[in-house]
Amino acid sequence: GLRLASRPWASSRLGSVSPAWLVVSLVRVAESLASAAEPGRGPEVAAWKAAPGGPRPPDPRLPALGAQIGPGSAEEEAAMADVVQFRLERMVDELEDLERRGLFTNDEIAEIVRRRRDFEYRLKRPRPLKQDFLDYVDYEIQLDALRVLRKKKILGELKRQRRRDDEAGKGKKKGGKLWKRSISDVAGVLRILEIYRLAVVRYKGDLDLWFRYLEFCRERRHGRMKQALAQAIRFHPKVPGLWIYAAAWEFDQNLNVAAARALMQNGLRECPTSEDIWIEYLRMELTYLNKLKARKVAIGEDVKTLDKDKCKNDEAKKWKEENEDLFMSLDQGGVAEESGLQEGALKESENFFWEQGSNILRTIYHGAVEAIPSSISLRKQFLEILDNVDLAHSEELKGEVMADIKKEFSNEEDYWDWIARLEISEVLNGKDLKKEEALHRWNKTIQVYEQAVHLLPSAKMFSLYAKCLSNVIFPEVDENYSILQKLGIDTTEFASDLLRVYERAESCGCLTSDIAHEYVSYFLQVGRLDEARKLSERLCNGAHSKASNLWSLRISIEMKWLTYKSTSISTDELNHVFKLLKHAVDKVAMSETEFLWQMAIKFFSNRKEYFEKLVQSFMFQLAKTAGGDGGYFISCAIVNCILQRDGVKHARGMYQRL
Repeated sequence: GLRLASRPWASSRLGSVSPAWLVVSLVRVAESLASAAEPGRGPEVAAWKAAPGGPRPPDPRLPALGAQIGPGSAEEEAAMADVVQFRLERMVDELEDLERRGLFTNDEIAEIVRRRRDFEYRLKRPRPLKQDFLDYVDYEIQLDALRVLRKKKILGELKRQRRRDDEAGKGKKKGGKLWKRSISDVAGVLRILEIYRLAVVRYKGDLDLWFRYLEFCRERRHGRMKQALAQAIRFHPKVPGLWIYAAAWEFDQNLNVAAARALMQNGLRECPTSEDIWIEYLRMELTYLNKLKARKVAIGEDVKTLDKDKCKNDEAKKWKEENEDLFMSLDQGGVAEESGLQEGALKESENFFWEQGSNILRTIYHGAVEAIPSSISLRKQFLEILDNVDLAHSEELKGEVMADIKKEFSNEEDYWDWIARLEISEVLNGKDLKKEEALHRWNKTIQVYEQAVHLLPSAKMFSLYAKCLSNVIFPEVDENYSILQKLGIDTTEFASDLLRVYERAESCGCLTSDIAHEYVSYFLQVGRLDEARKLSERLCNGAHSKASNLWSLRISIEMKWLTYKSTSISTDELNHVFKLLKHAVDKVAMSETEFLWQMAIKFFSNRKEYFEKLVQSFMFQLAKTAGGDGGYFISCAIVNCILQRDGVKHARGMYQRL
């Protein structure tokens, strides 16, 4: 007892509790330490609510908890039990308050103590898991949600009771709060925050855990949010998302623009090559400027916002007209004389905001381009922002950005693909355009692609060109392109353009195996099976004889051709397919033939003679490659097929052969 009393947590209670309580506590703590080595007994917090000297129930969980924490000396287990007991003791006031207010019964309090003890032991073992912390947090969140629901129910009953008392008392109302704030109202949130703090200390490198911690602080609007943000940034200064999250919280929740700006600038110093920080910094500055202009509107100055959405500006103007009396000048006599001066001042103020926004965008753009000179996506995002805001010299800024993009990226395929799609973007975005205007824009898109393949005759350029045409012809791939059909445009007329692109790619030597696969697939999509069969045969026997995707497509076409031509397949036709498959696996590397073998196993599964030849051919290919991982899945497919067809005995035999 004297040894325990010398501990800080015990000595801190000496001045606030009676000696008798201290003796009882020390005795119970000593028993809890001894119970770590005694299976079948442990302290019960619920017993503290019983009369002094009452019997204490045994705790059957302690042996299992001792097994959970792993082997250790009796002193280590006693120290662990000491810490857990201390943490449980700190919950006594909260639990008593929950029971006194009628939120939980005595049995429910005992269950809460049991669950919390379980979680505390899991956290105190030598290597606690991340899931241990998350499980504890989930339990506490659910428990606190239940407490809130029961509190609302009790408050509703108290309000109805007060209403009945007021009616019975002939209008005499009683003052005072129905529910005074107590420790049980805040203890749950504080405990969850403490669990999160322990978790991020244990797993400092887990960003998911940090963001869970921050989101909980933000949702509960707790004051620990700033401290948690500072810790997260200190441990992860190179993560752009944390800087953006912190600045957004300061800007939106804390309403501290200066702090948000400082965080963004510090984030740019730590992560100068992050596109997200540059873009979000620009959005934040423009949003702040827009708020200042909206404030001018609210106090009566007719200043347009930076947003190009006319509806918002019209709503603000309409609200001002409806509440015109709120903006009447105190000096009615000088209104006519000063109207010209006021109009000039308002115009000057509006021009100031436009100029300021333009300067902000220009400054941030030049800084971003200097930090990330090789990023075309950064410049695209700046153009998107320019399209959505109304700034002074906005067209001049757009021209500057477009000229910069053309200068730096005109020799890249993605630039030309983006320029071509810009021509038709207004049509795809659902703007009200007539059929003639949509066709005109589509023709301009084709002209850009034609210029691109003339300047950059590469496989990627042809692939991008063909993909755009394919999306228009088959809009089910990309539903945005279906709007052309809704305007009455017959997109099947563009099929000749797509075929011409494939032919030009082949003549230029830019027909890769992927483009060739799309070439053959086009004929299959339009139902021209015979032409697809001939084209696949020509490509597989030519420059793409080692392309596994083309061979797979060709063999699948041959199988479709046989089933389409007649209901029964002749022996000669089966021999043709088998020889074709054997020729394909000889040409293609073993690691790329898995789909070929899977298709062949499925096709010949009910033809035992050919299936046996297929197995022998596979084993021969497997021997040539000296085993390897390439034949693992194929072997499994063969064994599984025999198991379903012939039973387990034959499957075991095949397993032994393989």
